[in-house]
Amino acid sequence: MDKQIIVGITGASGVAYALRLLDCLEEAGCHVHLVVSALGRRLLGDEGDVHALTAENLIGRPSERLYFYDFDDLHCRLASGSFLTDGMVICPCSSNTLGAVAAGRADNLLTRAAMVTLKEARRLILVHREIPLSPIDLENMLRLSRAGAIICPAAPAFYTNPRTIDDLIDFLVGKILDLLSIDHALKNRWLG
Repeated sequence: MDKQIIVGITGASGVAYALRLLDCLEEAGCHVHLVVSALGRRLLGDEGDVHALTAENLIGRPSERLYFYDFDDLHCRLASGSFLTDGMVICPCSSNTLGAVAAGRADNLLTRAAMVTLKEARRLILVHREIPLSPIDLENMLRLSRAGAIICPAAPAFYTNPRTIDDLIDFLVGKILDLLSIDHALKNRWLG
C-alpha cells in the first residue's frame, strides 16, 4: 500500500524545502495530503512564485496523489485518528505553529492533524526554520520531543560538498525522507 503522508506548510521562510519535499514524496508514490496556513500561502507566492495550489504549480506536473485541504476545515478526514497515515511533516514550521502544537491547540486543520498524529503515536516531523531560537522555542521543542515528535531543524550539512542551493535543499529533504522511511536517491549521507 502506498504511504499516506500529511504535509503542512506554515509561515516560516523556506518554502523551497516544502516544494522539493512535495515533489519527492509524490515521485516516490506517496499520497500527499497538503494543508497550508494563510502565511504559508503568502510565502509560497513570495518565495516560490506559487499563487494557486495545484499540482502543476507545486511539483510541475499533474498528480492524482496530491490532495488539498482547507486550513479551517476541522471536519475533514485529517482531523480524525481513524484516517490512517504514515506520518506528518510540517515544513517549514514557524515558531507560532511550533508553539501551538506544543500547547495542544487544535483550532485549525494543521494543528489538529498534528495533534492527531501525536495521539495516534505516528511520526510527526517539525522542520523548524526560524533563528535564533528563544528559550520559549527550545522549551516547546523539548515538550514536543518528549511527546514523540521529531524536531528536524532546517540545517543543511556541508560534508556532502554542496555546490548549489539545490544541493543544500536536497540534503534536508533527504533527511526528512529518511525519517519517514521513504527510499530516495538524494545525496545526504556521510560516506566516510
